[in-house]
Amino acid sequence: MTRNDFSQPPPLRLAWFIWALGAALYFAGFFHRVAPGVITDELMRDFGLGAAGLGGLSAFYFYTYVAMQVPTGILADRLGPRPLLGWGALIASVGAIMFALAPGFAMAAAGRALIGASVAVAFVCMLKLAAHWLDARRFALASGMALCVGMIGAVSAGVPLRLGVDAFGWRPVMIAIAGATLVIAVLIAWFVREDPNAYGYQSHAPTDAQPPKSEGILRGILNVFRYRNSWLLVVIPGGVVGPLLTFAGLWGVPFLTKHYGMSANEAAVYTSVLLLAWAAGGPAFGALADHLQRRKSVYLAGVITLLAGWLLVIHIPDLPRALLLGLLIVIGLASGAMIVSFAFGKESVPPHLAGTSAGLINMGVMVGPMILQPLVGRMLERAWDGSRIDGTPVYALATYQWAFTAMLVWTAASVVLLAFTRETYGHQQRADAV
Repeated sequence: MTRNDFSQPPPLRLAWFIWALGAALYFAGFFHRVAPGVITDELMRDFGLGAAGLGGLSAFYFYTYVAMQVPTGILADRLGPRPLLGWGALIASVGAIMFALAPGFAMAAAGRALIGASVAVAFVCMLKLAAHWLDARRFALASGMALCVGMIGAVSAGVPLRLGVDAFGWRPVMIAIAGATLVIAVLIAWFVREDPNAYGYQSHAPTDAQPPKSEGILRGILNVFRYRNSWLLVVIPGGVVGPLLTFAGLWGVPFLTKHYGMSANEAAVYTSVLLLAWAAGGPAFGALADHLQRRKSVYLAGVITLLAGWLLVIHIPDLPRALLLGLLIVIGLASGAMIVSFAFGKESVPPHLAGTSAGLINMGVMVGPMILQPLVGRMLERAWDGSRIDGTPVYALATYQWAFTAMLVWTAASVVLLAFTRETYGHQQRADAV
């Protein structure tokens, strides 16, 4: 029996359940992505790190995550999402245990790297599952919902993680997360199938969604970059996600505790609100882009808004806390526009290149924090005046403003590059057109 021989599409309940199992790994990945932001003092103390060292440790996750994106996209197009998700969850649990038990920097960095490489498969595989299990009109919504799930994972690495660390210590909490990730691996292996045909339902995937047998890996990548939007959409989202995860995932808590007099728990609430707003913004922008059948204008409006928000937060000192919180909410909501990248990119290439395109775009997403987290750390350390409190380095407001300039530059560049993209109007690029 061949694809699409079945007459009935899968029930939405089943389709979303299959998709949600992939989303569970994405949840775990986002948890690990931002967890260092609320345990900065513990990590700096246990491993004897300064700002540059802490930024480097956190970035090991992003190094391997980024490196895996193109292979993930290619493998997802050829092998399907099930083996990638199952093995990814299993390896992520091993990496979490390594990080939790690490006696020093080297093993902790290796654990972070292993986690990053393994959870890197989650987002692209979720998009592949969405393309097969959900109607094309729900693709941007599914992309936004994916971001929402990830943000719930990130928020879990805020106040809940901080409370757990205060009660049990950071190492036991990480071991518990490793156990939960192992359960995810078992559920994926048991239930997930790439296509509804395996359950007796009709697939939503286009008939030309499989790559030609004659097309090699390198040629597939080069073919993606034949389409102008593709390479622009690799660079642009790093200017959205990079600043957000650099702030919420690492440097926001120490910035807020030092310059707004907050406790670590209070600061974690503010960064968690930023992430929650991002979670809400993803589905909202995805649904808006689907409703209007516009990608470029919706995306551009979001990036301009968040750039204005970051300028105010970074360069206006001593903001009233209500205003500060409001600006972080606006920034988070506007950052949800980056989810449009995936529908925009999918429509900008032929269907058989969709997985490779998604992998390249997701690589660009994570290049942002991969570069900015350690770069901001190095800039902080270079301008540091040597002040310490209880052995932990403390950085002046002007030092933070200088270091955060790197975030603003990339976001401004994203605005400019978006102006050069070509609107797709929700229409899929076909293989016979460039």
